[in-house]
Amino acid sequence: MVRSSEFEALLDVSARVGADPALVQAAGGNTSIKEGGTLWIKASGLWLMQARQRDVMVPVALDALLDALERDDPSTEKAQDFVIADRNPSGLRPSIETTVHALMPQKVVIHVHCVETIATAVQVDGEAIAASKLAGIAHVFVPYARPGLPLAKAIAARIRPDTSVLILGNHGLAVAGETVAEAEALLAVVSRRLALARRKAPEADLSTLSRLAVGSGYTLPDDGLIHDAATDLTSCRIAAGGSLYPDHVIFLGRGSFVAAPGDTAVSIEAQAQAEGVALPPALLFPGKGALVSREINAGAAAMARCLSDVLGRIDEGARLRYLTDAENAELLGWDAEKYRQELNRAGKALQ
Repeated sequence: MVRSSEFEALLDVSARVGADPALVQAAGGNTSIKEGGTLWIKASGLWLMQARQRDVMVPVALDALLDALERDDPSTEKAQDFVIADRNPSGLRPSIETTVHALMPQKVVIHVHCVETIATAVQVDGEAIAASKLAGIAHVFVPYARPGLPLAKAIAARIRPDTSVLILGNHGLAVAGETVAEAEALLAVVSRRLALARRKAPEADLSTLSRLAVGSGYTLPDDGLIHDAATDLTSCRIAAGGSLYPDHVIFLGRGSFVAAPGDTAVSIEAQAQAEGVALPPALLFPGKGALVSREINAGAAAMARCLSDVLGRIDEGARLRYLTDAENAELLGWDAEKYRQELNRAGKALQ
């Protein structure tokens, strides 16, 4: 396939943005470009940072998808029916957020799970905070809706012709422009304006954590920043409250496991076995640090780091909007997310 210079530029930006953990974690985030009636969008379950290493873009028939959205056609939920098969030799599935990209009229869309944005978008007054910081930028705050068709409907109800920025409640950020350079520049401006100071977390107690891991299937994380969600007690308290954004649920499960006084990794494993529940990928020991499963995959590890990055930016007195039990269950039972989970467990997103 002969690619336009803008398509090539999008691949460069995708790889660059995808390699920045402050913007994208694991298989989250996606980019797109509209050319000749085709919406090229990142495939579900693949990592943006690999945009220059493998085929990651899927061609979707844009007009047909938009027409189906107008009719409230349930097939738009996955957008698989709108893939242009003869231009998709790798058989990739389009992003679960294809409809979001289709609804934004600009040529280029960049959607990220920017930690600065998430730290604002999970707050009860996140819309007001964003409005004060993004004055002069045509933006819309969209309250949380499950990614896919529910989110597309929520966006369609609020978007205006001049909207170039979407702040997605409990989710992330989307920016759009008529060129790749314009969209990337807008992403930088919005991220900078929404930036929040991060608390300095105490150092992890590695010797104690090592003792707590003895005889278990848990170990110290490779990324030392994962400890911050536990050593910073404000972050740990927030984590104990539940799930704040979808990708946490998909890669780490509901909420965070915060160990009780006297718990060890072995005792936690024994309790999980007795109750017949799955073991969490990560354990938070308040004031001490974190342990992660010896079998933790790259996606879950990236989201464990993201947890520290987000929580460390939220003030102690902030009022937060956690995902409800029903919203957690909706994410975990959704076929499109099960597909991403399967790719993540198999490690296919990293091959």
